[in-house]
Amino acid sequence: QVQLVESGGGLVQPGGSLRLSCAASGIAFSTYEMGWYRQAPGKQRELAARITSVETITYGDSVKGRFIISRDNAKNTVYLQMNSLDLEDTAVYYCNARLIYYNVNVNDYWGQGTQVTVSS
Repeated sequence: QVQLVESGGGLVQPGGSLRLSCAASGIAFSTYEMGWYRQAPGKQRELAARITSVETITYGDSVKGRFIISRDNAKNTVYLQMNSLDLEDTAVYYCNARLIYYNVNVNDYWGQGTQVTVSS
């Protein structure tokens, strides 16, 4: 069974940093595009960052220049380093795994999310 388990969320002050981890099992990790999405109260879910199987990276406009996504295929883990955090970054952050073949999303899996709260 496919499992995506997020960790590293918590409470942080504005301007601080936090590192999220997502450990995947049940998939051929190195062949999957991995991503982080977030959803704030009353808001739609939005892209934070994604990284393809060949390490092409895309960031959402709201986090560009502040967040860094990376992956360790040997550990089946994707990370999101979050720097210069702002109150608007408060959200539940979800890990996503996608298998894409001929530009078609074949498989799509989600973790249960980890809460990030930025507050003074």
